[in-house]
Amino acid sequence: MKEDIEKRALLAAEIMIKYNATVRKVARILGVSKSTIHNDLTERLLYIDKGLYRQVRAILERNKQERHIRGGLATKRKYLIKKSQLLSKNSGII
Repeated sequence: MKEDIEKRALLAAEIMIKYNATVRKVARILGVSKSTIHNDLTERLLYIDKGLYRQVRAILERNKQERHIRGGLATKRKYLIKKSQLLSKNSGII
């Protein structure tokens, strides 16, 4: 079982580095929770492969710095969709 966890941690790290992915994206790809991936990348990977850990840590830090921008863009997209739906709904009234 421990071997499977190590393989998953290495695979998660490789995916994150190759695709510059977020923890959520890696979790979705591997079919596990984001908490599991986060633990794999921040705790377990350090003892498995320090070089990969450093690369992943840099990506995690950058994602942390950019998350407020992604959140703002998601909110903007949400309200643009609502507005377009409202306009298309109201266009049939005339």
